Amino acid sequence: MYLKHPLPCLHCQPHDYIRMVQHMIERCLLLQMSRDDCVKALAKYAKIEPIISLTAYADALICSLERVA
Repeated sequence: MYLKHPLPCLHCQPHDYIRMVQHMIERCLLLQMSRDDCVKALAKYAKIEPIISLTAYADALICSLERVA
């Protein structure tokens, strides 16, 4: 059984965790950060693995492009 965490955990609440990462990536996009800068910042400050950030970045970018169109 997994422990209760104050923030979503990839193992306990994967959908909430991915949603949280996508929200952070959207904030990076609003700050006009490049993909690499965003991934590095999330790895350094939020301790999010780069592979997860890159996957969520691709999804967030597609979603933001769909909203514009």
